[in-house]
Amino acid sequence: MDRLIRSALVGGIVATSFLGVSLGAVAASTDSPVVGHVYVNNNTAGHNTVSGFDRHADGTLTPIAGTPFDAGGAGAGIVIGSAGALQRSADGRYLLAVDTAANDVSVLKIRPDGSLRLVDETSSNGTTPISIAVHGRLVYVANTGAGGSNYTGFTLNAGGHLSPIAGSTVSLPDTALPGQVLFSDDGRHLVGTEVGPNVGPSFIDSFVVGADGRLTAAPGSPFPAQKIGPFGSQFRPTDPSQLFVSNAHDGGGNGTVSVYHVASDGTLTAITGSPFADFQTAPCWVAISHDGATLYAINTGSSTVSSYAISADGTLSLAGSTALTGTGLRPFDAALDPTDGFLYVVDAGAAKITVFAVDGTNLSELGSSPVAIPGGGTPFGIVVD
Repeated sequence: MDRLIRSALVGGIVATSFLGVSLGAVAASTDSPVVGHVYVNNNTAGHNTVSGFDRHADGTLTPIAGTPFDAGGAGAGIVIGSAGALQRSADGRYLLAVDTAANDVSVLKIRPDGSLRLVDETSSNGTTPISIAVHGRLVYVANTGAGGSNYTGFTLNAGGHLSPIAGSTVSLPDTALPGQVLFSDDGRHLVGTEVGPNVGPSFIDSFVVGADGRLTAAPGSPFPAQKIGPFGSQFRPTDPSQLFVSNAHDGGGNGTVSVYHVASDGTLTAITGSPFADFQTAPCWVAISHDGATLYAINTGSSTVSSYAISADGTLSLAGSTALTGTGLRPFDAALDPTDGFLYVVDAGAAKITVFAVDGTNLSELGSSPVAIPGGGTPFGIVVD
């Protein structure tokens, strides 16, 4: 995903001055009560920011006063393909954002009104950080830059400050091009996708997480991916032994999602029937409902979202695909609200958020969608609470 752009980024980024952007009209006014928030890593060059929205009960969004908020470090200012570029701390008090061009991670305090305050900037202990994983106080960052590609661990304290874990760094070859790093919901396993070169090979790294936060590679890791370009991934919320991985780079109309069984030692084994086709182009991100019943694959190349029903053994049944209505969109990372009533998809091409009302595998885009992101340069990473 976006290999040419990412290669240019790794070779060197020229930071540009941050330009303020007027909020403008980002959504229709609403009397619906505020029930949560939506945040996006704007990835702005020169000076990175995070935009925040009040999330209303009817799914609509309005910008939080003061948005976009200072994230400290520099974003890339160009499209970067990755999943998990913005994460929320386990206690819900902080946001963690990669600053891709600054080689650091920012921590922002979430105030009671949803606004943000920068509290920490920490080196990512590598180059070109693109993805963050969080479990409890434990944080891992995936770096993808030449000469500094790795996974490295940190602890997050109550004050919002990150401290590196000695001996936690796992080096990767420059050709790995990691797309995401993530924890299982029980925190026992961590996986990372190696998107790899255009023609492959591609791999999935799998680790057991120790009590000290360090990683032990699973026997056989890294595991060959079933298709070229394993990308967005998620463990099933109701079963941490099931891992779902989108395969992005098999060509037009050849998008698939792989399903793996994760053994206690981290060994990955594809289940029978995997990978499962969605007949779309470049499925790069996935989101799974909190009840573990439904998976949504975000197809960047075809600007669609595919919906699958998930059986008990992880088998996927394709229900269909829904097109995004906006023009010039490049759908990226996605997240469901806590009730699974709405799906929010961040777009890097037009700096907007597409909002779908969700009824199982059925998606209906809201009339106020897509919603403009104030200050959004080439945004990636989304958090919904």
